[in-house]
Amino acid sequence: MGLSSDLSRDLLKIKAVQINPSQENYFTWTSGIKSPIYCDNRLTMSYPEIRKKITSAFVEIINEMDEKPEVIAGCATAGIPHAAWLADSLSLPMVYVRSKPKGHGKGNQIEGEFAENARVLVIEDLISTGGSSIASAEALQMEGANVLGVLAIFTYGLKKSIQQFSGINIPFQTITSFDQLIDALVEDGKISNQEKSELLAWRNDL
Repeated sequence: MGLSSDLSRDLLKIKAVQINPSQENYFTWTSGIKSPIYCDNRLTMSYPEIRKKITSAFVEIINEMDEKPEVIAGCATAGIPHAAWLADSLSLPMVYVRSKPKGHGKGNQIEGEFAENARVLVIEDLISTGGSSIASAEALQMEGANVLGVLAIFTYGLKKSIQQFSGINIPFQTITSFDQLIDALVEDGKISNQEKSELLAWRNDL
């Protein structure tokens, strides 16, 4: 929880995650959903100390896993740099997965190589509904990978993501989350308990 809270504050500080509790200032997601939170973890690339914390947190999670990965896979595009730093830290091979196969050349969806039934861990920057992470995991499985799970920096904790991952029996874990972020904001006096309740109600109603 300590590292999770620490990273939550880092993400807020660099505005990789922004919170606007007031409804008139809600962000509009690509899907059209009006949201009090906006997440752009691509900004972490520009902050060496924060990206090192992220890599260290991923390593801690992996150290607790019963089965260890043989290959690290990054989801295009925002998961790729974090997968690269993690793979380098662990001295493991890396691949990355496109959202869809290339429309030219060999038509690859997966760039890089791994052996049949290799234990692959998928790295993503953000889990919202889980759709893109699951698509990457399934693409890897289609090519013969043994997908151990998905690790991400942050999750909104949407019910849909939990349901979707349960449906395909692939575990996922994140370093920090919407709930931990909200708790940190309350602890730091940035939002009230009433605003916390409203933010959680917004998330739980999606």
